Amino acid sequence: MTRIADGYDPDEEVQKFVWADYIIYHTPIWWFQLPFEFKKYIDVVFTAGHQKGIYNSDGRSSRNPEINYGTGGALAGRKYMLTTSWNAPATAFTLPGEFFEERSVDDGPLFGFHRMNAFASLAKMEGYHFHDVEKNANIIQDSAAYRHHLENVFAKELEMNIC
Repeated sequence: MTRIADGYDPDEEVQKFVWADYIIYHTPIWWFQLPFEFKKYIDVVFTAGHQKGIYNSDGRSSRNPEINYGTGGALAGRKYMLTTSWNAPATAFTLPGEFFEERSVDDGPLFGFHRMNAFASLAKMEGYHFHDVEKNANIIQDSAAYRHHLENVFAKELEMNIC
């Protein structure tokens, strides 16, 4: 586990990504994006992981540089989950006329984060997003729902690996 605020060694972090079968990112969202320190962590660690297990190239060849961008990742076979905390209520993403124009967290504000993981060849697992944490947080209910989500997602993973 890495807690970015405690500091980290980029090369050690690369090895954690290479070692892990599953990666769970948990982050608050600030101004509809990753917080600066988390974005910096990704920039530093993924750059350190070039040709060291995170990605080998951007996937293109000099013979045909127009195709295959984003296919040079080295983390195939591994999966990730994104868990976020938002001030926005869930309805801000789903109701017509609301702020996020009916775009989900994953297909709207955090689309680029998911493409970054795909660039490294990580497969996406169903994430979990805590909403309305400033005005309507229900820690007990939200924690129970998150545990239930984790149990379900990893039970499916276990089923897939047994079959």
